[in-house]
Order: sequence, then structure tokens, then C-alpha cells
Amino acid sequence: MAIKVIAQLREVKLGKNPGKKFVMRPDLYVPIAEKKVFQEAATHSGISAGVIKAAWDAAGEVIRTWATEGHSIPLPGLGTMRFGVRSKAVERLEDVKANLISVRRIIFTPNVDVKDELKNTSIQITCLDEDGNVLKRVTSGDSGDIEDNENGGNTNSGSGSGSQSGNTSGGNTGGNTGGGNDGGEDLDKD
Repeated sequence: MAIKVIAQLREVKLGKNPGKKFVMRPDLYVPIAEKKVFQEAATHSGISAGVIKAAWDAAGEVIRTWATEGHSIPLPGLGTMRFGVRSKAVERLEDVKANLISVRRIIFTPNVDVKDELKNTSIQITCLDEDGNVLKRVTSGDSGDIEDNENGGNTNSGSGSGSQSGNTSGGNTGGNTGGGNDGGEDLDKD
């Protein structure tokens, strides 16, 4: 498997260097139906899809309840999930008010196996002109660094040894895929 990305030539009007640039975005996948997930899990486990769905629904209720009580919840085989907030920092006690909170957040921290899977998955980039015509295809040869949301958005190389392959000559080395700090402080509940 590979993660599919599109780099399309677009007119960029904002920023320090406006002009025509290849802008990367994920290639949109078709969402998988919930029913298909349960059927696939049933095939892999030997447990009926109905039993898996009932167990998953019950686990979902427990996860929502505990997360809203401030717990960090283990998601077996995936990582942990918790709720948090992004807010402005103030110097004086009397300035601490609820309106300092700019957004509520769902924070997912993948386990090592999930990070290693992502690190070792190649990325296929399809380069398109402004009209959507394919110019070339590139397969990743990057280091596989993973953004660490628990560490201020810094990247780390995970714990596994990644193997990359493919041609990277002429690929787009710039771009921002999201994240970023809005200038606020993270006041996440643990």
C-alpha cells in the first residue's frame, strides 16, 4: 500500500513568493462504510460482525464518557485519545476566563506500531498541470519522519527502521500540510 498525494500546479497569491507552484494535497479516498469495517474484522477474527459491532459501540460509549471526564483513553492496537483545549496565555490571575479558550481538541497519540506503519509506507505523488493532466509520478524516498503532536508538532523518526524506495528527483520539497501553532498555549488535560 501507499499513501497517494497530488502535487498540482496552481497560482499562489499569498506568501513571500507568489507565483505558479506545485501545491501538495492528499488524494481523496472513498470513505469506507462502517459495515465493511465490521465485516472485515469478523473475517480476521472469526467473531460475527454483529458481535464486533456491539462491542465497538459499547467501547465507543465508554471512550466518550471517560474522555469527557479528563482521562487519556487507550485505544488497543492504535494508541491513546484524550480531549484538550487551545487557549491564550495570560499573566494575571484575574485575566483567566473561559473566553481564553479558542478551540477544543481531540488529541490522538498513535502507538509505536502505528507510527512504524506510517513511517514504512511509501508516498506516491502524482504531479498535475493546471488542467489536471499528469506530468509525472514520484515515489517517496523521504526519511519517514512522523509529526509528534505531543511534542509541539516537532517530527521524530519513530522507533523502527524505515525502508524507502523510489525516485525523488524533481519532486516538490516544499509545502505545508497543516498543523501549525496559532500562537496560543496548549492546556491539555491529562
